[in-house]
Order: sequence, then C-alpha cells, then structure tokens
Amino acid sequence: MTISLIGFAILFLIAFLGFPLGFTMLAVGGIGFAILRGTGPALEMVIQQIMDVVLNTNFAVLPMFLLMGAFVYRAALSDDLYEAADAWLGHHRGGLAMATVAACGGFAAVSGSSLATVATMAKVAIPAMRKYKYADSLAAGTVAAGGTLGILIPPSAALIIYGILTEEGIAELFVAGIIPGLISVVLYIAVIMIVTHFKPEMGPRGKRSSWTVRFQKLYRVWGILLLFFLILGGITFGVFTPNEAGGIGAIGALLFAMMRKKMSWQILFESLVEAAQTTAMVFMIAIGALILNNFIALAGISSGAIKWIESYNLEPMAVLLIILAFLVLLGTVVEGLAMIFLTVPIFVPVVEGLGFDLIWFGIVLVMMVEISLITPPIGLNVFVMKSMMPDVPLATIFKGIGPFFAADMIRISVVVAFPAVVLWLPRLVYGPG
Repeated sequence: MTISLIGFAILFLIAFLGFPLGFTMLAVGGIGFAILRGTGPALEMVIQQIMDVVLNTNFAVLPMFLLMGAFVYRAALSDDLYEAADAWLGHHRGGLAMATVAACGGFAAVSGSSLATVATMAKVAIPAMRKYKYADSLAAGTVAAGGTLGILIPPSAALIIYGILTEEGIAELFVAGIIPGLISVVLYIAVIMIVTHFKPEMGPRGKRSSWTVRFQKLYRVWGILLLFFLILGGITFGVFTPNEAGGIGAIGALLFAMMRKKMSWQILFESLVEAAQTTAMVFMIAIGALILNNFIALAGISSGAIKWIESYNLEPMAVLLIILAFLVLLGTVVEGLAMIFLTVPIFVPVVEGLGFDLIWFGIVLVMMVEISLITPPIGLNVFVMKSMMPDVPLATIFKGIGPFFAADMIRISVVVAFPAVVLWLPRLVYGPG
C-alpha cells in the first residue's frame, strides 16, 4: 500500500512537470511492479499489456469514431447547424447563445470531441454574437461550456475508453448518455434565459426568421441527423456492433463531406493523419494505464481503500460524495481523458464493491470530466476559447462560465440522487442487468 501511494505521488509530480501521461504511467507502473515482483516478471507484464492493447479488437472502435469526427469537422457541418439553430432561436433574448448550445449539442453528437466542438463553434458563433453586441463573458462562456457536450453525447471517445477499461458494454454506455446529454442542453439554455432575463444587455435579441427560412435551414442539417440516428439506432437495436458502427459512421461522414464538395485528396490525407495521431496518443495512454492498473492491483490500493472505508462504517453515498469531491479537485489540474485513465483503476473496484451500477458510474465520471474542462486553472476548453478570443481576459471567460458551472452541479446532483435518469433508457432497451 505504501509503495503504491509513493508511486502515485511520483506519477502526479512527473505529470505536472509536463511529461507525456502515457509514458509516465508506463514508467511508474512498470518500475513499481518490478519492485514488488522483480524485473523479469515486470518486463513480461509490460510486453503482455502492449500486445493485449494492440491485438484487442475492442480498441478498433476508437480510431473509426475519431476518423468520423475528423471528416465531420472538415465537412463544415457546424455552419449549417448554427444557422438552423439561429433561425429557430435567435430572435429570443439570448437567442444566439441558445443557438450556440443547440449547435454544440448537434456537433458533439457526431464529432465526439469537446475541444473540436469548442474550436469549431467559436469560429461560427463568436462573430455573430459580437455583431449583436453580446457580452464577451456570455459569448465565451456559452461556447466553452457548450463544448463540454462533446465528451458525453454519444458517440463519445470518453465513454468508449471507460467501456474498454471496465469491460462494460459500449452500446449500453452510449444509450445511457442520451438523457443526461439532453438534460445538459436544456440546463444550459435555461442558464442563458435566466442570465439574460436579469441582464438583457448581455444577450440582445437577434433577427426573427420566417417559417420558410426556418424549415429551409433545418433541411440543410438532415445529414448530421441521419448520421447520428444511424449510428445510435444501429447500435441500440443490435443491427451492428459498436466496431461496425464506427466504420459505418466514418464512411457516412466521408460520403457526406464529398456530397458537400468539402473533400479532396489533401483533406482526406489530413483527416487520416489526424485520426492516426490521436489514436496513437490514446493507445499510448491506454497501455500506460493498463500497466499502472497491474501495479495498483498487486499493491492492493483498491482493496486497501475498501478496508479503510469499512473501518469507518461510512455509508455508500458518503463514500461516493468523497470520490466526487476528489474528482472535482483532480479536474483542476488534470486533463479530461487523463482523469479517466488515472481514476478508473482506483475507484471502479471501490464503487462496484459498494454496490453501485458501473454503467451509471461511467456517466457520472464522464460528467465530472466535462466539469474539469471548464474548471480553473487548467480548463482546456477555456484556453481554447482564449486562443480564439485573444483580446478577452481569462478572468472574463471564467466569469461567463460561472453560471454554467452551477448548472453542471445541479445536473450531477440530479444524476447522483436519481440513478434512474441514467439507467432507465438502457434498461428499457436491453433489459435489467
């Protein structure tokens, strides 16, 4: 137990110094294992874990969805999504910000990337909101918070990784993420309505579109709706596996980009390289995490934590709240996906031992990762926004995020208090399990 705690202290220290997380976890896990069992067994374990990841067919789903996201990004679907949402919502007070949230939700549904959602929607939404004299804090906060939807609304790379690490069904996780994702969109729009109700000058009304224009704009986003329902519907009803869905999604996004005349050999090459680079990064982190998991299991940190909890006779909900508080603190200094790789091997055995459903906990964990994307001082979405709006102080962006952070706290409270919000739909589709 002591060795594992020392290992984690070294891990966090090295990670905070800026070393790549995958190599850091590999080094700490491998050396820790060697100290406990010897160099020979440690080398065998490292080699075995590398081979397991490389040959694991479950990991094939990840590069396909990453490639789909790259094609979607280059198909310029974000412009049509925003224009459609603006046509329906823009005439309300704060309507452009509401349209941004709706467009972020739609883009997130097929890109699966939070950072891509922020970078893309900032280019589309910020100029329009500035044109109508929106407060920079509301404009920046809306895009940064809306971008977090990319990590929860399926298909989600975070849910795929959680499913692989815990051996939970990716299809069930995707279905479980639908209702919380919709709740997120509704709460964010409610935040904008409340803010602009008390401070109308922060979000002036935009132009009102005719019904003809509204339906014309809506028609232009049929491709993204078709792609989303094709993937999620096919997985949900067993038409194809998540792996097959990734391939179908990538081909569908490619065909759609070609139909919009947004694809060339150069763009195809760039998309393939981008997906390959991101996949290599995630695989390296996965290998490091699995090696670290072996060290943690051998050192007994999870079993030790369970015994410590039992010694204090804490209620399961009290333990869960402690875990969530730790995740909030960890999110201030550790990037989103890294949180999943670091915390799953520690907390999942504890949560499972307390009797909580692991599908439900997966959604809770990903929601906590969402919060970390807008939490100071790291808040990756915030720094993406800062790069898109260099003239706006970071303090202004964080001020704009404040109300959305409060909405996230409400959302996580609802999901924790009422697990059925997450579990009702997957149980309806797949039955109790």
